Amino acid sequence: MKTETNNELPHLSIVVCTYNRAKYILRNLKSFTTQTLPFNEFEIVLVNNNSPDNTDELCVDFISKHPNLNITYVIETNQGHTFARNRGIHESKADLIAFIDDDAFVRPEYCKNIIEFFASYSKVDVIGGKIIPIYESGKEPDWMSPYLLTLMAAQDMGEKIIKFPSGKFPIGANMIYRKKVFKKIGVFNTELGRRGSGLEGGDEKDLIHRLRQFGGSIYYVPNVIVDHIIGEHREKMQYIKAMGIGVGTSERTRIKKEGIAMATKKIIEELFKWGATGILFFYYSIQGQFVKGWTLAKFRFWVLRGLIIGNKQ
Repeated sequence: MKTETNNELPHLSIVVCTYNRAKYILRNLKSFTTQTLPFNEFEIVLVNNNSPDNTDELCVDFISKHPNLNITYVIETNQGHTFARNRGIHESKADLIAFIDDDAFVRPEYCKNIIEFFASYSKVDVIGGKIIPIYESGKEPDWMSPYLLTLMAAQDMGEKIIKFPSGKFPIGANMIYRKKVFKKIGVFNTELGRRGSGLEGGDEKDLIHRLRQFGGSIYYVPNVIVDHIIGEHREKMQYIKAMGIGVGTSERTRIKKEGIAMATKKIIEELFKWGATGILFFYYSIQGQFVKGWTLAKFRFWVLRGLIIGNKQ
């Protein structure tokens, strides 16, 4: 199924991949109705990744009630976030392609700020924006620390435009690529990323890793902002465990084809992270915040478990 509401060539394509998020998808789509950028200058590429709930019904109804928005709606039957993202790239018409999560909501100047940045920084290939967490429980969990914030798909690197340091990369809840990047280095690796309710990842990191090998330029832009819902289930330790194992498993998949040099580099990186975790554990413990340090240690263990044996029980 494919639905289009406008054939004008936009400046920006926003890819929203959704799976079983009937609870949030309408709020996501409604956030585009308040954009300060004229509607004909951006498009929404809405990719339903075979949702078994009533997402399809909600999306079709929203499109019919908002004919002024430029929306392309497709259903991607290959299960997996990377399949959905790659379908979004294929359907996109603009030279700039943004990705946001289906439980994230854009600020009114989101589109305008993206276009203005890329117009001013012609050499930049990719940007990641600020992602503000909104906890459904009403407060940040006691175990949360800045070092685990990315697990919630949240990111805040300050108020200045800066280049992403080595080892850091834009998060999928708010990242924007020049389309030519995909023509140069390829699209998302479909062996990585989430499938259905699974928690594997690594697809975003893998793409940035490939881009850096080509000397790509990746920046953090603080005025490109989305708010991201953090469901209460994400605050449970079982979810953090699954995330840790998923991260490790994804890294295992990512490096298995790159030979002994990459494997050695990953081992050294893990040893460094264990050392840093030990320091942080001590620091939080003497600050009377034992739960923060203990959660960091457990997460590091779960990542290592996934790296060594995958997601086997």
